[in-house]
Amino acid sequence: MRVAPRVWIGFAVIIGESILVIGIQAMTGISYTAWGDSARNLFLGAGLSLIAAAVALTVVTTTLGWWGPAFRDRHRSTHRWPMIAPILLAVMAVVGLAAADWGAVSGAFLGAALVLLLVGFTEEITYRGLFLVALRSHVSEVWVWFLTTALFALSHLSNSLLGQPLAETLPQVLFAFVVGTVFYIARRTTGSLIPAMVLHGLWDFNQFIQGNGTPGDAAGFAQAFLFPVGALALVGVAFVIRGAHEQLPAGSRPTLDDRVPA
Repeated sequence: MRVAPRVWIGFAVIIGESILVIGIQAMTGISYTAWGDSARNLFLGAGLSLIAAAVALTVVTTTLGWWGPAFRDRHRSTHRWPMIAPILLAVMAVVGLAAADWGAVSGAFLGAALVLLLVGFTEEITYRGLFLVALRSHVSEVWVWFLTTALFALSHLSNSLLGQPLAETLPQVLFAFVVGTVFYIARRTTGSLIPAMVLHGLWDFNQFIQGNGTPGDAAGFAQAFLFPVGALALVGVAFVIRGAHEQLPAGSRPTLDDRVPA
């Protein structure tokens, strides 16, 4: 790594990413609640900021030389069964997409929604990538999980600044904490950030596609599994944390491959 991990660097990345994304989204003048109304709204309201964030985060990660530790754990969890939670969330997303009213989804909207897959890269590299590396230089793994997940969840409060009522935003923050735990489990059980990125992008893509037309009954049935999946994740996370040896001594420069993952 070119730059030794420091906790303040992780917070700086979060602040910088938030200012960039929220700033661009606010400048468009499109309310968060109107993103799904049209392809134009979705691209300008969300897609444009994600493209800018992806470029900026790529530059930052390269400058820091943190590609290796941001994408890979040195040792994945010896407990594999918590992976059930990410697998179930993926199944729920796939079922939701299969039951979506695709006849109501225009080609332009589909294209804009595909751009939103970038959220898997931008938010995961920010929180469970760079911020995680920074925290591992100073705190134990239980705090790494809690802080990366809590700040990821709290970042969704920005939706209220973009026009969503606070009463609707607060449950979204709670859900983000739970699903963030699922993404953390995906990283720890596979030893890679990539599965979490893919799952994150797939889940958000599914949510916007389902906002068109009238999805089939299977979509509602799949959503009913959110509570048990969340409960499973909150239990399983203790097992993937147990025995983790990922902490980096402050100022250390581990000899982990820092190239961009293939």
